[in-house]
Amino acid sequence: MELHPDCERILFTPEQIAAAVDGIAQRLNADYAGKTVYMVCILKGASTFYSDLVRRLTFDVRFDFMCVSSYGSATASSGAVCIRKDLDSSIKDMDVIIVEDIVDSGLTMRYLTENLLSRDPKSINICALMDKPSRREVPVEVKYSGMEIPNAFVVGYGLDYAERYRNLPYIAVLRREIYAPAACTK
Repeated sequence: MELHPDCERILFTPEQIAAAVDGIAQRLNADYAGKTVYMVCILKGASTFYSDLVRRLTFDVRFDFMCVSSYGSATASSGAVCIRKDLDSSIKDMDVIIVEDIVDSGLTMRYLTENLLSRDPKSINICALMDKPSRREVPVEVKYSGMEIPNAFVVGYGLDYAERYRNLPYIAVLRREIYAPAACTK
């Protein structure tokens, strides 16, 4: 597998990603057997993970999508969350799972969880392919997590920088000079 020239190293191979998705699916299948679950994909980054995950689930799943932003073109969350696409249906009395690509500072997840809790669901849990607890600014519980990652800026498998690299089949660490060129030339 050829490493993209803008990346410094592969953090997770396609095989490692598939194993993590399988592990999450097994836990979800055990916890939600016989239930109907409203699964909310956070666009755009989680779409690849979400697609792979829901095909492994054996319980009844209702699909929905939200598009939120707290990054823009930056590499760190601004903390100001903007909902660009909201849910299409009510989640009142539903078991809800928020599916995210990565939980970093926790700011977006805290905002989303509080927002969705105000809509009277039966329950809300967070499912993330990757968790980066070393960057956490606010406490959030990621109940279903596939991999813990170091404090590095990663791309691939749906994750991007400035709308690039989403199509990489692996998760890689982006070279610092790509996302912080001014800092690297000093």
